[in-house]
Amino acid sequence: MPTLLVAVLSTLSLSTATRSERKVVSSLTDLPFDENDHLSSHIIAYPASGPCSSLVEDALPTGENLYRHIPFAVEGDAAATLFGDKLEEISESSSIKDVTQCPAVCLDRGVDSSLVAYPLPGKYYDPDGGDTHSSIADFVASLSCGRVEFGFINYSPKTLSLYWVNGRGERSFLYPLERMEKNTKFIHTFIGHRFIAEDPDTKTDLLDHTVEFTGVIGVLNHENNHRQRDIRKEVKRTMGGEWNKHLQVKRTFSPLGFDKGRLPDDIFGSMRSFYYNNRNPPHRLMEEWDSKGLYVNHWESDCNFIQIPWEMKKIWQERLKEVVQSWVGVEIEQTDLYGMRQYEAGARLLTHVDRITTHAVSLIVNIAQGNLTSPWTVEVYDHANRLHEVIMQPGDIVYYESAKSLHGRNTPLAGGYYANVFTHYRPIGDPNWYKKENPEGTPEPLMDVGKCELVGKPNDYSVGAVKCENPAIGPHLSPKMITATSGDDLYEWWLSVGPSYDDEKSSDEL
Repeated sequence: MPTLLVAVLSTLSLSTATRSERKVVSSLTDLPFDENDHLSSHIIAYPASGPCSSLVEDALPTGENLYRHIPFAVEGDAAATLFGDKLEEISESSSIKDVTQCPAVCLDRGVDSSLVAYPLPGKYYDPDGGDTHSSIADFVASLSCGRVEFGFINYSPKTLSLYWVNGRGERSFLYPLERMEKNTKFIHTFIGHRFIAEDPDTKTDLLDHTVEFTGVIGVLNHENNHRQRDIRKEVKRTMGGEWNKHLQVKRTFSPLGFDKGRLPDDIFGSMRSFYYNNRNPPHRLMEEWDSKGLYVNHWESDCNFIQIPWEMKKIWQERLKEVVQSWVGVEIEQTDLYGMRQYEAGARLLTHVDRITTHAVSLIVNIAQGNLTSPWTVEVYDHANRLHEVIMQPGDIVYYESAKSLHGRNTPLAGGYYANVFTHYRPIGDPNWYKKENPEGTPEPLMDVGKCELVGKPNDYSVGAVKCENPAIGPHLSPKMITATSGDDLYEWWLSVGPSYDDEKSSDEL
């Protein structure tokens, strides 16, 4: 869907924070954090010493045109961490005469204290990078700082009217807000701007919201409609289909078909702040599973969703492409990014493979998890169909060949919650990649690893509980030591690790 621009001007007001009230910190730990150790305000940081201090302060807008960003002058370790070599350049230069020579950065509310030192490159003032940073005021009003992308989803019974409301309380009609996720409306607006969703018939306001960060909000919430179905029968048929689909893919990219890694801190910080700010309803909503099959057991456990704005998706996807491309060693193009999906206690994800033409190589990104009573492993089958179970922590990534390597989470989530993002790529311009033989230089699939034995405990995951003669198998081989040979094996695994089903009651109306 297209991203719309709300072309509105903020009303100027007297500054609520004089120059003398702007704070100076020498450590990033002195910035304002909330009770969960996340940044409690949007911040504009700039050097506290040298000519840039006064140049930036004189150029900063005031009042509403700060878009709820608090200016902080930084020195010492804080300045060195945020500005690095640039700080040394301006400290040694006597020719700093213009604010465009000075560094500044916007830090997003909601970022973890451990990640506040790693803003994305696009959060820095860059007057050479385009018109949106031609001045400090423009920088503050850009997508680097005060301008945000925000989405509206309507789950009320009817189409609503969406309005922008100015500082005098006057409404300007934007457009009809139709129902369901497919009709989500994303707009460009500014922090501090107000919107109302109105029932056009009764003139009742169903939503009155002031934007505080990049995000999304729902008018009411979705409820999945459950229908009578034979769950066991459908799962067994589905497992047979997924097994056959994974056999259609000839090409491989890595020895095992998966690997574990870690997100770069800057992209992790961006994802974490977005999740933290939108983690509760009405920003987090029920994922629509009415017509999506039974890959997620939505009839037993709620599956929630935080829809990601389009431009933020693009930034994340492009940044993550570098990470995936270094793993596969071939040039790839982005095809999809999905999430954020938050699983709740009891959640299960059926073993499956992804869309064959577009999802050649992918990432699972764990953004957040909490209150788990036992690890919720990612189950991945390697090229020899051996089961691996991988533990993830927030910020961990699992690379996987998602159209070929069967994967899922059949063991129910034990308590708490678990939030992921999924991002997908394929070789550039090649929807038929899966039909082709491996090009020269592709790592050979690891098929024979010799004799294997359990040397750890049955519930030891990702620590080498299974030892094989060939150590290249890695530390994630499942202690269950399962090798699948058919869809029936996948089905039996699903049965063995899940709750028991009464044949007479196995439906999603349980």
